[in-house]
Formats: sequence, C-alpha cells, structure tokens
Amino acid sequence: MLERISWWQARQIFQSSTVALVPVGSTEQHGPHLPLGTDFLTAQALARAVASELNIVCTPVIPVGVSEHHRQFWGTLWVCPETFRRFMREIAESLAFHGVRRIIFVNGHGGNNAALHEICRELRAKEIFAVVWAWWLDPEVQKLTAELFRSRGTHAGATETSIILAIDPSLVDRGQLDAAARGASEIYATSREGAQLPLDTIDFSQSGATLDPREASQEAGQKIFQRAKERLSALVRWLEQAPEEELRAKPHLM
Repeated sequence: MLERISWWQARQIFQSSTVALVPVGSTEQHGPHLPLGTDFLTAQALARAVASELNIVCTPVIPVGVSEHHRQFWGTLWVCPETFRRFMREIAESLAFHGVRRIIFVNGHGGNNAALHEICRELRAKEIFAVVWAWWLDPEVQKLTAELFRSRGTHAGATETSIILAIDPSLVDRGQLDAAARGASEIYATSREGAQLPLDTIDFSQSGATLDPREASQEAGQKIFQRAKERLSALVRWLEQAPEEELRAKPHLM
C-alpha cells in the first residue's frame, strides 16, 4: 500500500512487481443501511488483501467515480466521465513511469466500468496493459451469490450488504434494513422495448437499494470476499506470467 510506505520502500516493491493494483470505487448512496463508501471500501479491502499476500504494488484507493445518477440521494459525490478517464489514465501512466506496465483496476462501482474499459484500450496503444476487474461480475462470484441468496440484488442488496458485514459490520445500520427493502426495486435500472433508459436511481428505487438486503449475513459476506480474493489473485498471477507479445497491440496487417 503506497500511502503507508516511503519512497525508498516503494522503490523496492516497484522493482520486484510486474503488476500493480489500483482500487477504485465511488462515494454514493447505498440505501439507508450501507455507508456512502461501500464501493470504494470493498475495492480497497480486496486489493489490499491480494497485494499483501502477493507482495505487489497497490495504490491508494480512488474514492470518487462516475455516480451522477445517484445525485438525488444526499452525500453522493461524482465526477464526469471525461474527468474520471483522464485522472485514471494518468495514474496508470505514472505507474508505468516507475516501471510497472501491467495494471488491474480493481473496480467496486458499476458506473465506472465503461470509462475504465475505454482507457484500457487507450493505454494498450501506449504499451501499458490494463484490465478492469469488477468483483460482483466475476462468474465464480456470481455463481456463489446465486447459491447464497434467493434475491440477488446487486446495488445495496444482499450481496453488497453481506460483503460490508464481512469487512466491517459496524458500518451496516441493521435498523434500516426493513426501510431499505420496502423502498427497493426488483432490478437495477429499467429498459423499454430492449432499450436501456437514461434514468437516475431515484426513478426506480425509493430507498436506493435493490431487492432484499435483509437476506445478508456476515458469514455469506466472508464467503463472497474469499471467493473474490481468490479470483483476483488468479488474475494477477495470469497477468504476471503472460508473454509480452500476447499483451502488446498487434501491428497493421500486411
């Protein structure tokens, strides 16, 4: 964790690392029962756990992302996609300057995904290979949550509530779980005739949650965290060992 070491110690870890982790999330509403920092706290906890285990570079967490669609709920902060893309791209470029050109954006917020995928393509053209890993989208994590819960609401639902219970149970306001469930939506976002509508969260969820967070438990959260940690570790190991020619952008066809 770079924020906790000196430049001299950073020199040593950069020289021994092939891959760097960049945890990124958001400061946005997660229903009346979860903290505004849910997304970045989850990304930070997973990235730190894996970085400590594998002894690789991990940057400080990026706590604000693309979250304007939650703006009607008090405390939500956001930046526009253009600002976010530039900021994240330049962080990656600074890591590359120190010699680490393989990067994993450990993402905790769905609203960041599109911008992060865009800059990964831009970075590859600069011979920096970056990928986005969102823990709740990992197929093995999804398989586990399907086994654990009847209601698998993602945003502020049983899955996120459980993982926060595993990270720090004091952050979950259990007295607000009923209110969260009463005002929750059945799905996150809505579509009509196959088109995704440009709606804000308040348009379909009065509490800001999805489905039923009352299904959450600390035990389930610990299982999810462990599975996610294993999957991120596997991605790091693949990226460490991948041949350079496999990662580099291919030349123009002859």
